[in-house]
Amino acid sequence: MKIDIAHSPDADDIFMYYAIKFGWVDCKDYEFKNIALDIETLNKEAIKGTYPVTAISFALYPKIRDDYALLKTAVSFGNGYGPKLIKQKGKKLRPNLKLALSGENTTNAMLIRLKYPEARVKYMNFLDIEKAVVSGEVDAGVLIHESILDFDSSLEVELELWDWWLDLAKEELPLPLGGMALRRSLPLNRAIEIENILIDGVKVANERKEELSNLLVEKELVRISDKMLERYLDMYASNESIVLNDIQLKALDRLFEIGYNYKEYDCKIEAKDFLIPSEYSNWREM
Repeated sequence: MKIDIAHSPDADDIFMYYAIKFGWVDCKDYEFKNIALDIETLNKEAIKGTYPVTAISFALYPKIRDDYALLKTAVSFGNGYGPKLIKQKGKKLRPNLKLALSGENTTNAMLIRLKYPEARVKYMNFLDIEKAVVSGEVDAGVLIHESILDFDSSLEVELELWDWWLDLAKEELPLPLGGMALRRSLPLNRAIEIENILIDGVKVANERKEELSNLLVEKELVRISDKMLERYLDMYASNESIVLNDIQLKALDRLFEIGYNYKEYDCKIEAKDFLIPSEYSNWREM
């Protein structure tokens, strides 16, 4: 069975998928094709239902819940870190600042809009945000993915999204950033099998982390060097990415609650109610 899996080209998504790409995981009768697109494009395509399996920003999920189930694996959370709002050094930001964000449906965009409700927002590819701030095209912008590790020396951090998240969440919970979703039109037995293959992929990637990382750098499949890649993967693609745990589910529920309270969503949901019911993996024998 041929299945398209859409993910972003950033290092953690590449890392979490490529154990499958390199044939290190038993894929049963599936032939997976990976499609790498920036996260906001993936979010927009998820709204249209384009790909059967896709990476999404967690903040988008309540808006696509009727069409997609939330997968338990390949998740990225910040824990003491996350996206950064950057500006030119010494620049004073006004309430109606010109603000560059990586996409209307991204988690960081939703949270930052709550912090700066009067901002004049310009959405652009995340790779263009740093130079837009350096040039003065915008007053500030949110850096995501690998960009948070190294940016122009003329810039400084105005706000750590992690700090703002703690203010909103009212307790210390990991910051939900991105995950995977699977189209509900797939039969349940297929959905369970695909999720389990993806879980195995992330697990094997972490077990063979050094080997896989070296291959990704050697084949120029990531945008950062080996030392920076190791640091980045420790942040966003670790053993905590294999299967959602209880504290991560609680953090997701808090994110969805915050979004509902600020009228981003039409109802409040709990993440556990939208996961694939894997307890029915042997349903055909029942």
